[in-house]
Amino acid sequence: MTTAEYSPAVLRTRPVATGHWRAFLAVAKHLNFRAAADELALTQSAVSRQIQALEEEVGVPLFLRHTRAVELTSAGAQLQRAVGPALERMDAAVRLVRQTAGRRSVAITTWASFASMWLIPRMEEFQRDNPGIDIRIDASDVQVDLETSDVDLALRYAMPAGATQGGIRLFGEQLAVVASPWLLKSGKPLRTPADVAQFTLIEAGDAHRTHYLEYLSWRRWFDTRDLTKLQPQRWLYFNYAHQIVQAALAGQGLALARMPLIADALAAGDLVEVLPGHRIDSPLAYWLMVGPRSAQRPEIKAFCAWLQVQAEATRQAIGDVPDPDLNDNLDGS
Repeated sequence: MTTAEYSPAVLRTRPVATGHWRAFLAVAKHLNFRAAADELALTQSAVSRQIQALEEEVGVPLFLRHTRAVELTSAGAQLQRAVGPALERMDAAVRLVRQTAGRRSVAITTWASFASMWLIPRMEEFQRDNPGIDIRIDASDVQVDLETSDVDLALRYAMPAGATQGGIRLFGEQLAVVASPWLLKSGKPLRTPADVAQFTLIEAGDAHRTHYLEYLSWRRWFDTRDLTKLQPQRWLYFNYAHQIVQAALAGQGLALARMPLIADALAAGDLVEVLPGHRIDSPLAYWLMVGPRSAQRPEIKAFCAWLQVQAEATRQAIGDVPDPDLNDNLDGS
């Protein structure tokens, strides 16, 4: 079959059968129809027919057929590079589905800082007590729709509003000034709020770009302390809460940190709260949302019960008293 026989007028637009692609990849790998047929457990003529049908579908020849050899055309080589990885991903996905079929699992969506600073450090206990439950954590800033996705639970950070309707309030938060112990040994006094100006202050880079992040800013802390004109030695900005805390742990400055996320570091002595009488409240809270199709599964109930025990421990550690009017029960009772 020559290139001239493939006219653009007869090009097809329908999807190509997966079997044709498998035959194509086998021939492209071996450059031999007999070897490809042996790999696929087909006859050589069956493989040849599939390749011919594929070339008719694509509209161009994919192989040059010599007397004793087969050679990929440029179009064939292009398709091999694209189709090979795609089929490998499909096969991997099928293997994963087969492996997990029938297994109990909990899929959670949350944001990266909360996953790394609060959820993951506590997961070992749940896994130890529930060895038959698989956990999948999707850490992303993109909010997932629990009604349409395959995610079971969402852990969100928001103000009480429509976005948290039907959710369970895990805990609220205060913001505290924290530093590494060895930074405090630098000799600079830190007895009054104005003394923070002698240090580098660490803050979210977008703290002044959105309304709710303004509540987390040093500028708000200054305003509540009548220090509106105060300027620190220097600023250090990061995108994520866990980066801010990591910089504080490394002694790079003072951080205005979220108490629920640093309670463990404070308890361990890795961070020290300076000016403990000068926390500020945040209107934001941490919420558990349960997908409507997942709520009655035993593994989901087990995980939610465990999560609320962990949340109670955090509330006690940070001195948070939740508003009972903001809490809903999983079973609606």
